[in-house]
Amino acid sequence: MKFHVIGITDNPRPFFPPEVIEVIRKGKVFSGGKRHHEIVKPLLPEDAAWIDITVPLDAVFEQYHLSTLNSQLSTLIVFASGDPLFFGFANTIRRKLPDADIVVHPTFNSLQMLAHRLVMPYHDMRIVSLTGRPWQEFDRALIEGSTKIGVLTDKAHTPATIAQRMQEYGYTYYQMYVGEHLGNPEHEKLTALTLDEAAQREYSTPNCLILASDSHGLKRTFGVPDAEFALLDGREKMITKMPIRLLTLQALDLPRRQVLWDIGFCTGSVSIEARLQFPHLHIEAFEIRPVCESIIHENARRFHAPGINIHMGDFLTAPLPTGEGLPDAVFIGGHGGKLKEIVAKVLTVLSPDGIIVMNSVAQAPKVTTDSQQLWDEACQELGLRQEPPLHIQLNDNHPITILKCRR
Repeated sequence: MKFHVIGITDNPRPFFPPEVIEVIRKGKVFSGGKRHHEIVKPLLPEDAAWIDITVPLDAVFEQYHLSTLNSQLSTLIVFASGDPLFFGFANTIRRKLPDADIVVHPTFNSLQMLAHRLVMPYHDMRIVSLTGRPWQEFDRALIEGSTKIGVLTDKAHTPATIAQRMQEYGYTYYQMYVGEHLGNPEHEKLTALTLDEAAQREYSTPNCLILASDSHGLKRTFGVPDAEFALLDGREKMITKMPIRLLTLQALDLPRRQVLWDIGFCTGSVSIEARLQFPHLHIEAFEIRPVCESIIHENARRFHAPGINIHMGDFLTAPLPTGEGLPDAVFIGGHGGKLKEIVAKVLTVLSPDGIIVMNSVAQAPKVTTDSQQLWDEACQELGLRQEPPLHIQLNDNHPITILKCRR
């Protein structure tokens, strides 16, 4: 199967070079979004067949297959926005049909056009697509202090919702430039806005935006000071101390990991530290105590750490998240005496090379079975390989042992 993928803008009277006009003239089966069809319909042959690109995409590709069988043609012509290889449909074709013959006829993508209108150099622009995608990469760009961010939007991730999220987490030092209907001479609109202004407006679609700032991000220390966290009932002992947090992140081997689960997050200190130090991570945080939900939200806002997915309820009975892939790093911050059951449930989803880490605090002799003994028993019964523990004591606090195991 052969595809000609032709990029177009929002211009209702598109210009194509002669070689593309010839491809269209000879075509029989065409495809694209409904908006694309409205734009190019006057250029199509009278007997042209059209396949709308809608979800689910598997059904679209089944129509492609059937159309080539019925017409005895092997070539389809697809219209896509801008550069079809820039978060575009040509990438989808490559993924769905790796052996397909693809010829791309690109035009400028929307972010290029917006930069051109603004006479803004864009070689240093970080690109994020929120079109049908979660916030993860956008949040990462903010945390990493990118000074120029180009954002592809959709109906859920509008310029207003983007501005509101940035305000919530304290990234207020950006200027927002919004381009609407770029390439359409009748409806094209450019607007420069503060985030306060952007959060209050409505926008026509399609649109995209560029965020620009002279600042290189928020000033952060290596390790969040303990005294700055909102605490559970004001109890200082209910937080993993900063040196222990950093050693715990090291034990979790987070630079090489993709999905971190923090079970029993309490104040959220470990999740927040991990989010700030390793913003590439997908983080799922679990806690059974309802009062902790407002605390982790407050701390995430206080330390500018968007993107932590919070799950409230009993870990042992609640359904487990699956959207971001299998966890390959798990920290158990609290277990309520049910450590073996928690580890057993983790093992049902832990990636083959995944690791589990827990901190055990030494208790007085009369206290019931301590966490390290429960850990040893769980690892032995579940067939897990333990790594040498790390013992540490901070000032007059109880000694802590950082425990680590893997399959």
